[in-house]
Amino acid sequence: MAETADRGRRTILETLEPGQVCKGVVSSIEKFGVLVDIGGLDGLVNVTELAWTHFEAASDIVEVGQQVTILVLGVDIEREQASFSLKALHPDPLEEFARVQFGRVIPGRVENVFFSVGVFVEVHENFKGLVPMHELAERNADQPENVLLYGDEVMVEVTGINLYRRRILLSLRS
Repeated sequence: MAETADRGRRTILETLEPGQVCKGVVSSIEKFGVLVDIGGLDGLVNVTELAWTHFEAASDIVEVGQQVTILVLGVDIEREQASFSLKALHPDPLEEFARVQFGRVIPGRVENVFFSVGVFVEVHENFKGLVPMHELAERNADQPENVLLYGDEVMVEVTGINLYRRRILLSLRS
């Protein structure tokens, strides 16, 4: 029986290719990710491949027994392992944000104030950007908390977006 299961897993692995889309069922949720069963083979969706948005735990995204559609990222036949992604099948919301908001002045809310770095401002339900310290220094402030406080509503210009590092650079506007 175990030999038949091993042969079945190997057969599934041999049919998988990176870029392929398949359906599976969430079989287990771990801190490092989610295991998805695709017909007798459990493959891993690493926690970084679950969603584009911020979440606290994998269980915020999926639940055991849930049917999911996944993208095959990699296959290792020798190790009998497969890696999958849930988020790769959905558009990156930061790309859309960049297309629409880059160069614009938009409202935001101060989320964090760091003395040596600057101020982080929430500019979208999923994104925070940085107003660097030198932007605040132009306002004759020795410390960011002298200019802005947590919860303050501000107008900021989106001056830079790094899609690879997933960073947004902002400039404070009056």
